[in-house]
Amino acid sequence: MPLGHVEELENKVVNNPLADKAKMRVLVGEKEGWDNHVMRVFELEPNGFTPRHQHPWPHINYIIEGEGTLFLNGVENEIKAGSYAYVPSNELHQFQNKSNTVLKFICIVPTEGHK
Repeated sequence: MPLGHVEELENKVVNNPLADKAKMRVLVGEKEGWDNHVMRVFELEPNGFTPRHQHPWPHINYIIEGEGTLFLNGVENEIKAGSYAYVPSNELHQFQNKSNTVLKFICIVPTEGHK
Protein backbone atom coordinates (compact mmCIF):
# COMPACT_ATOMS: atom_id res chain seq x y z
CA MET A 1 0.00 0.00 0.00
CA PRO A 2 1.62 3.28 -1.09
CA LEU A 3 2.02 5.74 1.70
CA GLY A 4 4.03 8.92 1.70
CA HIS A 5 4.08 12.67 2.08
CA VAL A 6 3.50 15.21 -0.67
CA GLU A 7 6.70 17.08 0.20
CA GLU A 8 8.72 13.92 -0.58
CA LEU A 9 7.54 13.89 -4.21
CA GLU A 10 9.13 15.63 -7.19
CA ASN A 11 7.41 18.94 -7.95
CA LYS A 12 7.56 19.11 -11.76
CA VAL A 13 7.09 22.34 -13.67
CA VAL A 14 4.03 22.15 -15.92
CA ASN A 15 5.64 22.08 -19.34
CA ASN A 16 3.06 23.94 -21.41
CA PRO A 17 3.57 27.33 -23.09
CA LEU A 18 0.03 28.34 -22.05
CA ALA A 19 0.76 27.80 -18.33
CA ASP A 20 2.85 29.95 -16.01
CA LYS A 21 4.23 29.42 -12.49
CA ALA A 22 2.53 26.01 -12.28
CA LYS A 23 3.94 22.80 -10.79
CA MET A 24 2.52 19.32 -10.27
CA ARG A 25 3.22 16.33 -8.03
CA VAL A 26 1.79 12.85 -8.70
CA LEU A 27 0.47 11.27 -5.49
CA VAL A 28 -1.20 8.09 -6.74
CA GLY A 29 -1.37 6.55 -10.21
CA GLU A 30 -0.49 3.41 -12.14
CA LYS A 31 2.92 3.11 -10.46
CA GLU A 32 1.18 2.91 -7.07
CA GLY A 33 -1.48 0.47 -8.31
CA TRP A 34 -4.35 2.76 -9.36
CA ASP A 35 -4.77 1.54 -12.92
CA ASN A 36 -7.40 3.90 -14.27
CA HIS A 37 -6.91 7.26 -12.49
CA VAL A 38 -4.19 9.62 -11.33
CA MET A 39 -4.32 11.87 -8.27
CA ARG A 40 -2.10 14.94 -8.54
CA VAL A 41 -1.45 18.10 -6.52
CA PHE A 42 -0.96 21.31 -8.45
CA GLU A 43 0.73 24.40 -7.05
CA LEU A 44 0.26 27.79 -8.67
CA GLU A 45 2.57 30.55 -7.49
CA PRO A 46 1.12 34.08 -7.16
CA ASN A 47 -0.24 35.15 -10.59
CA GLY A 48 0.31 31.60 -11.91
CA PHE A 49 -2.19 29.73 -14.06
CA THR A 50 -2.92 26.50 -15.89
CA PRO A 51 -3.67 26.56 -19.62
CA ARG A 52 -7.21 27.51 -20.67
CA HIS A 53 -8.09 24.22 -22.32
CA GLN A 54 -10.58 21.41 -22.78
CA HIS A 55 -10.26 17.66 -23.24
CA PRO A 56 -12.48 14.58 -23.64
CA TRP A 57 -12.22 13.42 -20.00
CA PRO A 58 -13.72 14.86 -16.81
CA HIS A 59 -11.81 15.59 -13.64
CA ILE A 60 -12.47 16.47 -10.03
CA ASN A 61 -10.67 19.06 -7.95
CA TYR A 62 -10.35 20.01 -4.30
CA ILE A 63 -8.68 23.24 -3.18
CA ILE A 64 -6.20 22.55 -0.36
CA GLU A 65 -4.73 25.99 0.19
CA GLY A 66 -4.96 29.55 -1.14
CA GLU A 67 -7.49 31.25 -3.36
CA GLY A 68 -8.01 32.13 -6.99
CA THR A 69 -10.45 31.48 -9.80
CA LEU A 70 -11.65 28.58 -11.88
CA PHE A 71 -12.88 29.56 -15.33
CA LEU A 72 -15.68 27.08 -16.07
CA ASN A 73 -18.90 27.27 -18.09
CA GLY A 74 -17.76 30.69 -19.38
CA VAL A 75 -17.63 32.12 -15.84
CA GLU A 76 -14.72 33.09 -13.55
CA ASN A 77 -15.66 31.30 -10.31
CA GLU A 78 -13.98 32.30 -7.05
CA ILE A 79 -12.27 29.37 -5.29
CA LYS A 80 -10.53 29.04 -1.92
CA ALA A 81 -9.36 26.34 0.49
CA GLY A 82 -12.25 23.91 0.91
CA SER A 83 -13.77 24.57 -2.53
CA TYR A 84 -14.34 21.64 -4.87
CA ALA A 85 -15.26 21.34 -8.52
CA TYR A 86 -16.28 18.77 -11.09
CA VAL A 87 -15.05 19.70 -14.57
CA PRO A 88 -17.10 17.83 -17.18
CA SER A 89 -15.61 16.38 -20.37
CA ASN A 90 -14.95 18.91 -23.14
CA GLU A 91 -15.60 21.92 -20.86
CA LEU A 92 -13.25 24.88 -21.35
CA HIS A 93 -11.53 25.56 -18.01
CA GLN A 94 -8.55 27.22 -16.33
CA PHE A 95 -7.24 27.69 -12.78
CA GLN A 96 -5.66 31.03 -11.88
CA ASN A 97 -3.98 32.23 -8.72
CA LYS A 98 -4.86 35.88 -8.22
CA SER A 99 -3.45 36.12 -4.69
CA ASN A 100 -0.08 36.73 -3.05
CA THR A 101 0.18 33.17 -1.68
CA VAL A 102 0.41 29.71 -3.29
CA LEU A 103 -2.78 28.08 -4.59
CA LYS A 104 -2.71 24.28 -4.10
CA PHE A 105 -5.34 21.87 -5.36
CA ILE A 106 -5.90 18.17 -5.89
CA CYS A 107 -6.82 17.08 -9.41
CA ILE A 108 -7.98 13.53 -10.17
CA VAL A 109 -8.17 12.48 -13.81
CA PRO A 110 -8.53 9.23 -15.75
CA THR A 111 -5.12 7.83 -16.72
CA GLU A 112 -5.58 9.08 -20.29
CA GLY A 113 -5.67 12.63 -18.90
CA HIS A 114 -2.27 12.44 -17.23
CA LYS A 115 0.60 13.28 -19.54
